[in-house]
Amino acid sequence: MPMDGAMLASVVHELERLLVGGRIDKIIQSEADEIIIAARAGGANHKLLLTANAQAPRIHLTALAKTAPQTAPQFCMVLRKHLSGGRILGIRQPHFERVVEMDIENRTEMGDTARKTLLIEIMGKHSNIILRDASGKVLDAVKHVPPSVSSVRTVLPGAQYQPPPNRGKANPLEAVPTGEASLFEQFNGISPVLSEEICGEAARGAGLPAAFAQFVQRIQTGAFAPQLYFDDTGKAVDITPWPFFLYVQHRAQPYDSPSEMLETFYQRRDTAYRLQQKTTDLRKVITLLLERARKKSFAHEKDLTATHDRDTLRIRGELLTAYLHKVPRGAATFTAENFYDDNAPMDIPLDPALSPADNAQRFFRQYNKQKRAAIALQEQIAQNNADITYLESVLAALQNSHAEEDIAEIRAELADQRFIKRAPKTKQKSRPAKPLHYTSSDGYDLYVGKNNTQNDTLTLRTAGPNDLWFHTKDIPGSHVILLTRNTDPPETTLHEAANLAAYHSRARTSSNVPVDYVARRHVKKPAGAKPGYVIYDYHKTLYVTPVEPKE
Repeated sequence: MPMDGAMLASVVHELERLLVGGRIDKIIQSEADEIIIAARAGGANHKLLLTANAQAPRIHLTALAKTAPQTAPQFCMVLRKHLSGGRILGIRQPHFERVVEMDIENRTEMGDTARKTLLIEIMGKHSNIILRDASGKVLDAVKHVPPSVSSVRTVLPGAQYQPPPNRGKANPLEAVPTGEASLFEQFNGISPVLSEEICGEAARGAGLPAAFAQFVQRIQTGAFAPQLYFDDTGKAVDITPWPFFLYVQHRAQPYDSPSEMLETFYQRRDTAYRLQQKTTDLRKVITLLLERARKKSFAHEKDLTATHDRDTLRIRGELLTAYLHKVPRGAATFTAENFYDDNAPMDIPLDPALSPADNAQRFFRQYNKQKRAAIALQEQIAQNNADITYLESVLAALQNSHAEEDIAEIRAELADQRFIKRAPKTKQKSRPAKPLHYTSSDGYDLYVGKNNTQNDTLTLRTAGPNDLWFHTKDIPGSHVILLTRNTDPPETTLHEAANLAAYHSRARTSSNVPVDYVARRHVKKPAGAKPGYVIYDYHKTLYVTPVEPKE
């Protein structure tokens, strides 16, 4: 429910507490539809983000460092002219709408005191940031809306400001529910999710009047406790201004500041979107490579099957050689006693144009050709199977990628293995990705490789000989290292390590997943093996149903 009336109320409550009375130091327009205002209030510096981006319109404090363009856009220049150095008088949310108004007092060029109002309207693709004067005249807006675009409402410099149409909805802080219409249909600022939560509270025994009154009281008293919710995969699914029973099955992370929560939510969402874009192309490439490798394996296996009768060719040659004196020249067939099969008769097809000796040599040549082919095919099949195992492990690694550095490492690894072309070098050096680190409930350090390069580093360099190595049995996934400190870890820690291995594998959504574990000294990497591939013995196996680990 990002930025409905209740979420916006929690932000306004925070902004009133932290910004009112402060002075505006700096204004930048970091994006075409985004403004950042730096202000000093209460002895502290703050940065206020306002964005009218259609996909994520919002207002909140931010800690992000944004770069200003070399030439400030026109709207930014207007804001600087009227607001720079001004004092923030008040911040409000009129009629519980998805609108925030910030009154700012400043001196004009003539030295007179003037009041301006900066508004942000959070309305999806119609979102806007508008500056108006005390008479209500629009001084400028980040998005101009001429009559040719909207016949309902014009937003242009010089025009009189008109609030967004409310479609007959009431202010929930000044009215009570009536009739059969949903709360979403009756009131400003109540989203479908918030409506469902209030009605759910009513159905659980409170009754609608009491549940609605409780909601109103929360808003009026500022009883906010922002929550960020995650699904089983760790994906952020929603945010709420206080704990919602609607999400009781989800893992919740509470925040003291709604601004901090909103920034985290949108950063995670933006990062997830960017990662999805970057991994989608890579996933397609790997999937295509896997399909080709599997088709190649099928073809090689078929060709290898055709060589399985090559010993028959050798036996024919040897029998002809043994019975050369009995083979008539120009014969099309010859029946010999097969001394490899209790002298059972064997019919041998012959080329009448060749001598008996040349026929024997022809069988030997065919035998040797198929023998060489079988050896080559077995090598190709082994190599192809290694490629398939490796590419499947890369797909599993993509599942564990949480940052662009992880994707960059996987791309570099694939380029090293000559599966894709190496990307051109850039001046900007990417930070090396780090393996995931967890601490068990018994205090032991656990490390999880996010790709095959990290798997090799953890297993072959980080782990000591007595540390424990975990991996899903015959399932692509991460190497997990448990640093034992030369002690015998408790069963709880062993199961937590096994859970990490299962969760960070292709079997994440399965149950009763087998996880092998063994002392690191029993894990070996064959010469020339691909990244992440090891062999091991003397292992034990645990069976776990993966659950999302706590960071």
